Amino acid sequence: MAKRSPSFGEISEAKRMRRDWNSVMLSDIAPEVKSDKISVEIPAADQPREALEETQESEEEETEESEEEGAEEAEEEEAEEQENHEEEDEYQEQEEVEQHWASNNHRHTARFRMARASRDTMYRKLNIQHPKLRTMWNKLEKMPVIELKEAPQPPGISRLLKPFQRQGLHWMKEMEKTKWKGGLLGDEMGLGKTIQAVSLIMSDFPSNKPSLVLVPPVALMQWVSEIESYTNGKLRTFVYHNSRAEARNATVESLRGYDVIMMSYNSLESMYRRQVSGTKRKLKKNEEPETTPSPIHQIDFHRVILDEAHEIKTRTTSTAKACFALKTTYRWCLSGTPLQNRIGELFSLLRFINVEPFASYFCIDCNCESLEWSMDSAKRCTKCSCRSMAHVSIFNQELLNPIQKHGNEGPGEEAFRKLGILTERLMLRRQKKDHMDAMELPVKEMRVSREFFGAAEQDLANSIMNNSQRKFDTYVSRGVLLNNYANIFGLIMQMRQVADHPDLILRRKGGTAEDGMIECAICEQPAEDAIRSDCNHHYCRSCVTDLVTSSPECQCVRCHIPLAIDLEQEGIVQDPALLKNSSIVNRISMENWTSSTKIEMLLHELYMLRSDSQTVKVIIFSQFTSMLQLVEWRLRHAGFTTVMLDGSMTPAQRAASIKHFMENVDVECFLVSLKAGGVALNLTEASRVFLIEPWWNPAVEWQSADRCHRIGQCRPCTITNLVIEDSVESRMVMLQEKKARMIRSTINHDKEAMQALTPQDLMFLFRGN
Repeated sequence: MAKRSPSFGEISEAKRMRRDWNSVMLSDIAPEVKSDKISVEIPAADQPREALEETQESEEEETEESEEEGAEEAEEEEAEEQENHEEEDEYQEQEEVEQHWASNNHRHTARFRMARASRDTMYRKLNIQHPKLRTMWNKLEKMPVIELKEAPQPPGISRLLKPFQRQGLHWMKEMEKTKWKGGLLGDEMGLGKTIQAVSLIMSDFPSNKPSLVLVPPVALMQWVSEIESYTNGKLRTFVYHNSRAEARNATVESLRGYDVIMMSYNSLESMYRRQVSGTKRKLKKNEEPETTPSPIHQIDFHRVILDEAHEIKTRTTSTAKACFALKTTYRWCLSGTPLQNRIGELFSLLRFINVEPFASYFCIDCNCESLEWSMDSAKRCTKCSCRSMAHVSIFNQELLNPIQKHGNEGPGEEAFRKLGILTERLMLRRQKKDHMDAMELPVKEMRVSREFFGAAEQDLANSIMNNSQRKFDTYVSRGVLLNNYANIFGLIMQMRQVADHPDLILRRKGGTAEDGMIECAICEQPAEDAIRSDCNHHYCRSCVTDLVTSSPECQCVRCHIPLAIDLEQEGIVQDPALLKNSSIVNRISMENWTSSTKIEMLLHELYMLRSDSQTVKVIIFSQFTSMLQLVEWRLRHAGFTTVMLDGSMTPAQRAASIKHFMENVDVECFLVSLKAGGVALNLTEASRVFLIEPWWNPAVEWQSADRCHRIGQCRPCTITNLVIEDSVESRMVMLQEKKARMIRSTINHDKEAMQALTPQDLMFLFRGN
């Protein structure tokens, strides 16, 4: 088979990833961050090189197979990407083609002039077909920003609201009087978004229609508890969870009798999918799918409130579509981190709130305008029958594309200004630093504890790094980088795991049909919130979500075919007994077990807390369940009392673990999977947080850190990141800062942060090169 030359996009991607891989210097870390060192010597692990060499041979075979298949699938995947991203991808493709071919003086120069002319023509057609677009920014700028005034204490709320919370309540009530009938409450974590939302419900209680609150699974029972506490039981609440018999037997009429219905995003998505697509079993010839009407989507709600609204940040997921399809008078998004990776994530929130015209699609060939844009089998609009590419998103054209192309200069700077005008009128964002006196919050310190590998760990880490670099260079040289994102994720995952403990790689165990244990194909840990791909391989929901949202073209890690997976499918329930038996401490001999630098760093920190003669509760976050299990074993043998929360637990089990930690003074350490418990928890009994490894997304770490630093906290809080120097972790810290600047510039209106975003940074954020 003939080898194709790498495309312009692949060349740029290779350069970006090589730069990220090699160029991060320790001196670039923010100087104000504290650094603590300890010395730990780690004895040699059992035969690390032999174990590595065995995996290298099989990985080389997989690489050759994936390269052949990747080249054959490239054109089809590019077409799928264009369909998924509509005119945004067409815009990017035009720019890439123009730069690549023009630099080589290609004979098709006329094509580039046509591409530029077509964009000018598109804007002219838009203005002709939709005259209101000419004045939309002037009208928005003239729209008054709601003045923050203190609303009176709402009736029926037992807890006295802080002054800034009463201001938030006033703002929410005024926003419901606007044409949008809702908005985005983007207060920083810990400022009391929940009590403000409950106060809004009570401000016009009773209503003849129920309100719906959507939350992550881990927060279901906490919302029930807080509503009960804040209202003294005045609100009739119903928890809609698929595992409860009451939910399965609930009817539309019975649900209308409640004041507040609470359910998880997963339950809503599952219900919506059954209504739209029907059963997933194989149908007989001429048989129609068996669809099940969704009772939730048949109810006309008074309010719908999305807690942790960034759960719908990807507009094409069925979870987002399930939320868009809800019928309600008022729509609210609550999120302390409305942006997590890219400015484009705001679109889903605009779409849910129905912020027109910025959430709408417009046809350049007719006056078709719609929040819902759907195509038929011929790729024609089902509303106006015009071609698919004739429909454009105003959000993309006015905001996303200019920033993507120009950064913070020229049209990009103007797009940032427009974005600020929009968010200033749609979103209320307050930060803790501005309300410390009213909140009576203690100080919060962010610090980083750094250490170098021990000798044996360094040997294994170098071997893995060299192997990963060699494979990465192979992908680049053969022009198949974009077809191997899944493999690259796997390589990076290995480098992250060896920074935690060598046993995460050397003692990992693949789940088989015989033992019944399900293992994630990416992190190779017991799968948390496990889901299955169409090719019958299993993943942690969060792991595969990170993969597919990082690359529009990705393959299954196991079989190397294009990955097809429903990210919103119901999680696979695993036998608790199997989960316990699959624990890494039950698979290896712990008699001669050796700890790691990372674990001893943590233990040293905990010993230092004990030496202060204070009773301090600690939350310890990790992405890897096996790492938490090793940490738990080490801490218990060192005399610490622990409790754990991970993604394999049911909502009731999670609530029991949280209660045990909060109410028992003897429990010192709460070990929490970042995938399962990083959001929506109120753990003010703890005053210390340890993040065992850095996360790709700084917003996830901010959410985790603020589980304890919130209203009700009486002690100073310290959040410590444990980082191994000269490893992939120190480089991840640099990538986090890039994303953090983008988030601050957009949602905090931080001009200095916006200026820190160079065009190259923005190209990296939006296009990955």
